[in-house]
Parts: sequence; structure tokens; C-alpha cells
Amino acid sequence: MYEFFQTIFWPLRWLVEAVLALWHNLFEFLGMDPDSGLTWLLAIIGVVIVVRSAIIPLTVRQIKSQRKMMEVAPEMRKIQAKYKGKNDQFSREAMQREMMGLYKKHGTSPFASCLPILVQMPIFFSMYFVLRAAAEGSVGVGLMTERLTNSFNNAVLFGAPIRMNFGEGWESQNWAVTAFLGAIMILMVASQFFTQKQIMSKNVSDETKASPMYRQQQILLYIIPFAFLFSGFVFPLALNLYWFASNLWTMGQQAIVINKMPTPGSEAWRARQARLLAKGKLSEDEARAVESAQASQERQGQRQQPMSAKRAKRKGGNK
Repeated sequence: MYEFFQTIFWPLRWLVEAVLALWHNLFEFLGMDPDSGLTWLLAIIGVVIVVRSAIIPLTVRQIKSQRKMMEVAPEMRKIQAKYKGKNDQFSREAMQREMMGLYKKHGTSPFASCLPILVQMPIFFSMYFVLRAAAEGSVGVGLMTERLTNSFNNAVLFGAPIRMNFGEGWESQNWAVTAFLGAIMILMVASQFFTQKQIMSKNVSDETKASPMYRQQQILLYIIPFAFLFSGFVFPLALNLYWFASNLWTMGQQAIVINKMPTPGSEAWRARQARLLAKGKLSEDEARAVESAQASQERQGQRQQPMSAKRAKRKGGNK
């Protein structure tokens, strides 16, 4: 099975090897030690930069798709209400046709928001195959030559071989190395959690937060990072560094998107509108909409504010 997937990912493995080797050779040309863990770390970060830069158009498409999905949400609810309680096959097919027609009309799809992650995962697995083969001393399928393979196996970062995984570090009983491997693994998982939390807390509309789907996503927010925690035990340090660097890119990219292009109706959107209002860059209608949204948010906060028993008793006695 492993050989089968290696064959499937062969073209991507070749590309990943090419990018990794070119970055490594660049830093070697600049005078860095080719066998240094720092050189390989920078080469891995270089791969992240190339991959994430290449999928920026998909990320922009994802943002636009999310906006359009919000626009079609009211019409989608009407279709769902129309077929509510109708469980026969004819009704289900009719509902699906109407929903697909609505997506086509607005030029969007629920799958468009998944494009960036769907593209990244094959590259991630290709990176895994490249690094695993190098750790086993096998020459790559492209530019990962015997010289680079040996260099990779000799590379050490803060005392830890970058080909080593956490399990191997534990078996070595070198606790300093094990602690470093564990720290990188925890940082990788924590950054994965934060990137999801960043979107769901600031860049999701109030209407979406009230939906059952949002509550399900909240549960997944805490489950998915644990899956990466377990996989981090078997991934080599180099691959955990790759994913951690990719998460840092995501965090920075999301911070820019949330600040400049927030989802309408979200906490980030209200904050941006308030900034524009303070600078006098909103029209009168837009300013009134912001003030209305802020007042509504404050009323909701007042209604939800918890009250202690002592305060409630004192308030009741003052009536």
C-alpha cells in the first residue's frame, strides 16, 4: 500500500524535491553549512513560501465563495423549509436540484471553501514521502541526490536530528532532544488550533454562530488538533517544522484577511467599520448601520450578562 501511494504521488514528490533542493542549494551557495539543521530548516520554510504563495489565488477564491455563500443563505433556508418533513426520494432529489441551481446562479459552491486545504494535503503527503525516503537513506525521485540525502541525515537542529521523530527521540533516552521534539510537536498542534479559533471567534457572522453547523464546527475545533498530536509522534522533526511554518503563514494571512476583508456581520467586520467610522470614511447610511449593529451587540451583551445571587437580591430590594 505504501508503494502504491508513493507511485500516485510521484509527480508531486518530484516537484517538492526540486523546490527543497533548489532552496538548500541557494543557502549553500550563500555560504551556509549544507549539513546544518538551520540550512535545512530554511529550505523547508522556502518550500512553505512557494506552496502557500502558489495557492493565494485559491485562498482569494475561497474568501469570495464564503461571501457568496452568506448571500445565498436566506434563499437556501427557504428551499430547506419548502421540503421540510418530506423524506421521500423524489422530494430529496428535487431539493438537491434547487440547491445546485442556486449555487450555479450565484457562481459558488460549498466545496470552494475547502480548496486551499484540499490542495495542501497532497503536497503535505508528498513532503512526508520525500523526508521519509531521505531518512531511510534512499535517493529521491528527482533532485534529492545521494549527496543531499546524506546531508539531510547528518543535519541536527538544537541537538535533534531533523530526520528523527518523537518516538525515536524517546527511545534514545536523550531527554533534552525528546523535550525539543515534543515542544515542536506541541507548537505545531497549538498553531493549528489557533488558526481555526482565529476564524471562528472573530470572522464568523452572528447569524452563522447561531446555527447548529457552527456548534458542530466548535466541537471539531477541539478534536482535529488532537489528530495532529497523534500523527506528530510518527512525523519526523522536519515534517512537523514544515506544518508549523505553514500554520504560521496561515495565521498571518488570516490576520490580514480579518483586518482588511472581514465577513459582514462578524466581530471583525464591526471593528473594521468602527475604525472607518472614526476616520470619516463611511457614508451616513453605513455609519447608521454600524451604530445599529453596535447597539444591538451591546443589548445582547446586557441580556446575557450573568448576575450574582447577592446582586439580584439587592436589585430586587430596591424596587
